[in-house]
Amino acid sequence: MSYKSDIRLQRNVLLIGFVLMGIKAFAYFITNSNAILTDALESFVNIAAGAFSLFSLHYAAQPSDENHPYGHGKVEFISGIIEGVLIALTGLGMIAKAGYNIFNPETIQRLDLGLILALGAGIVNYAMGMHLEKRGKVSHSMSLKSEGAHLKSDGYTSFAMVCMLGIVYFTEIYWLDNVVALAMAVYICYMGYRILRQSIAGIMDETDATVNEKAFAVLDAQRAPQWIDFHEFRVIRYGRSLHIDCHLVLPFYYTIKEEHVEVKQIEKLLNDGLDQPAEIFVHTDPCNESFCHQCRLANCSFRSAPFAGN
Repeated sequence: MSYKSDIRLQRNVLLIGFVLMGIKAFAYFITNSNAILTDALESFVNIAAGAFSLFSLHYAAQPSDENHPYGHGKVEFISGIIEGVLIALTGLGMIAKAGYNIFNPETIQRLDLGLILALGAGIVNYAMGMHLEKRGKVSHSMSLKSEGAHLKSDGYTSFAMVCMLGIVYFTEIYWLDNVVALAMAVYICYMGYRILRQSIAGIMDETDATVNEKAFAVLDAQRAPQWIDFHEFRVIRYGRSLHIDCHLVLPFYYTIKEEHVEVKQIEKLLNDGLDQPAEIFVHTDPCNESFCHQCRLANCSFRSAPFAGN
C-alpha cells in the first residue's frame, strides 16, 4: 500500500469523525448522561489524534535526505505517543467528572434517543477502526494501527455503554450512569497506555520478536552450506521500513568477490521474504577451527572436526 492511499484513507476517516463527534455531542446535550459524555469526548480525541496521524503520514512519505538518512518514518511513533497521551488524559478527566457526579448527581433525560444515536456512531467507529487496523498491518504503519485500535476501542465502549445504560433506562437507577462512565474511563486509560507503550517501544528501537523470527525463518528455509554462522542480528524499525544488519561467517579462503556474491544473495532473500521494505547490511567474518563442528560444507579441505549440527 502506498502512502498516498493511506493518507486518503486517514483524511476520509477524519471527516467522518467530525460527523460522529457531532452526533455524540448532541446525544449528550439531550440526555445529560456522563457515560455518553465520555463517549463524545473520546470522539473528540479521535479527531485530534486523526489530525496528528494525517500529518505524520504526510511527513513520513517524504524521501530520506541528508539530515534524515533513514527517512522520516519514525514520526509515526511520535504520532502514536501523542494519541496515547490524549486518550489517557481524556480517561483521567472523565474519572474525575464521573466521581464528582456520584456525589452531585445530574438529571438524566431522553435516554432512549441518546442510546440510539450513540450506538449508531459506535458501530461506524468500530467498522472504521477494523479497516484502519487492517490497512496499518498491511502497510506497517504505526499511525494507522494506533488510530484503528483507538476507533475499535471506541466501538467496544459504545456498545458496552449502550448495554449498561439500557439497564439504567429500564430500571431508572440513574446513579449507575456514573458507574458506567467510570468503567469506560478506566478502559480508555488502558487503551491510551497500550498505544503509548507500543509507540515508545518503536522510538526506543525495542526488538520486534515477530520480525526477527520471520527473518531467521526466511534465511533458514534457503540457507546455503557456506553460510556457516549468523550472529549480531539486529532489526530496527523506521516507521514502515526496516534496517537489518548482521555478521555472516564465511569460509576464510573466500575472495572479496565471492563474499560479495553471498551477501547479495542474502539481501535478496530477505527483501523477497519480508513483506515490507528493508535496508540490509551484512558484515562478513572469516571462519576458524572453532566453527568446523557447525560447518555444512562437505568438500572443505581445511576441516579439522566433523559437522555436529548447529
